[in-house]
Amino acid sequence: MTRYPRSGKGRRWTILELKAIPVDWRGNSVSDGDGLVGEVRVASDLAVSVRFKYAFKREGKVSWAQCGTWPTVSLEGIRERRDQARSQVKEGVNPNDQRKADRLEAQASVEAVLADGQRRATERLTFRELFESWMADGVSRQDGNKELRRSFEKDLLSPLGGVEIRALEEKQLQEALRVVGRGRGRGRAAERLLADVVQMFAWAEKRKPWRALMVEGNPAALVDLRTVVPLSYSSTVRERTLSDEELRELVVLFARSESDYAAAPDKRRARRPVLRETQLAVWVCLSTGCRIGELLKARWENVHLAQAHWFVPKADTKTKVAWDVFLSPYALRQFEALKELTGESAWCFPARDPAEALDEKAVTKQIGDRQARFKKRKAPKGRRNDDSLVLAEGKFGAWTPHDMRRTASTVMQRLGIHPDMIDRCQNHVLPGSKVRRHYQHYEYEVEKRAAWGMLGAELERVFEGASKGKSAIAV
Repeated sequence: MTRYPRSGKGRRWTILELKAIPVDWRGNSVSDGDGLVGEVRVASDLAVSVRFKYAFKREGKVSWAQCGTWPTVSLEGIRERRDQARSQVKEGVNPNDQRKADRLEAQASVEAVLADGQRRATERLTFRELFESWMADGVSRQDGNKELRRSFEKDLLSPLGGVEIRALEEKQLQEALRVVGRGRGRGRAAERLLADVVQMFAWAEKRKPWRALMVEGNPAALVDLRTVVPLSYSSTVRERTLSDEELRELVVLFARSESDYAAAPDKRRARRPVLRETQLAVWVCLSTGCRIGELLKARWENVHLAQAHWFVPKADTKTKVAWDVFLSPYALRQFEALKELTGESAWCFPARDPAEALDEKAVTKQIGDRQARFKKRKAPKGRRNDDSLVLAEGKFGAWTPHDMRRTASTVMQRLGIHPDMIDRCQNHVLPGSKVRRHYQHYEYEVEKRAAWGMLGAELERVFEGASKGKSAIAV
C-alpha cells in the first residue's frame, strides 16, 4: 500500500508526519512526490525508519537510485540526493553508475593517500631497520647470529641506528668503525665489522625497498679499511700453528697447573688449574682436526667408544654436512677420559646446567684469559687474567683452540697425507663440480681411518718426550 501525506498525493511529507507513522505500516510505501518513494521499516525495538529511493527510466526500464534512510539521513539530505539523481538522468548519466564511479574514485583517493604514506615511511627506513631485516631474512650463522647482533649492538646501532638509509653517508660509517679500530685499538674487530656491513648492504642492494633508498650509491662500498684501522694494522689470515716443542710445553703447563694446585696448602687462595674438560677439548681438537664449536656440541649418544667412532650431525657442522670421525687410539683415550668426567650428562661438554651444552666460546675464553699479555683489555671480573698458558715465551703470539685444527692439518701434511684426504678428515667443502659431489658418494672410511691413525701415532711420538710429570688425562 502506498501512503501519502495529509496534504494529499503529490505533496511532501513533514518530519512530524514521518515520526507519527505507526508500526503496522511495516512494508508500506510512502510517496514524497517527484519520483521519491520510501519503504517503511520497523526494527526489533519497534523504531520506525523509511528507506527512500528515486525511480527513473533507463533504456526503457524503471531503475531505482537509493537516496538514504530516514532518520539516519535527514529529509533535506534525501531530497538533495533525489534532485542530484534527477539532474544526472537529464544529462544522460545513470545515477547508480555515477555512484559506483564516485565510490571507486574515493577508494582510489584513499589508496593513493595510503600509498603515499607507505612511500614516505619507506623513505624514512633506518640503519637499524635494515639490520633487523637482514638478520631476519638475509644472514644465518652457526651461532644463530648471536655474535653478529652483539657486535652491531655494541659498536654500530648506537651511533647509526636512527640514521635514515637514504641519508647515510660513507663518512658516518667510517667514523663509527674508526672508533672501534683506532679509538679502541681493535683493528681486527673493525675489519670484521666492516666486512659484515659490506655484506649487509650488498644484500640490501638487490632487494626492495632498500635498493631504492641508496640513490647516492652503496655507502659501505666506499669505506676503505685502511681509514678505520690503526696505521700499523696488517690485515692477515690467521696462520698460527703450534710446533712440536710448543705442544710438549703445553702438556707440561697443564700438568704443572694441576700439581701446583694439588700441593697448595690453602686451596681457596691457590690458582685453580685449567679445567680437565678444557684440556681434553684441546687434545681432541688436535687429534681429530675438528672445530672447537663442533666438539662442544657433541652428545654422548653420538660417541661410540667401542667402535672408536664419533658422529657429528650436519646440524652441528659449519658446512652443514654430517661427518664421521674415526678415532685413533690417542683420540679415543681423550674421549674415554672425558666419559669418566661427564658421562652422566647427555652432553660431552655440559654447562653448569647439565641439560645444556657448554657455550661455544667457553674453552676459547679459558685459554685466552691465560694469555693476558696479548689482550688489550682490563682484567675481566671473575675470570683469570695471567700468562700461565703463554707458549715459547710469547715469541709466536697467542694460540687458540682453533689453532689446534690448523696444527693437525699441518702435521698430517708433514706425514705425507694427500691434501684431499686432509680436507675430508676436516670436513671441508671439497673442490670440484657439484655434479661430481652429487654422484660420487664413497666415504673413504678406510683411508680416513688410516690418516687419523697416522696423526695419532705422530702425536704419541711428539708427546713421548713430555711423558714425565705429564697429566694422565692429556696424553
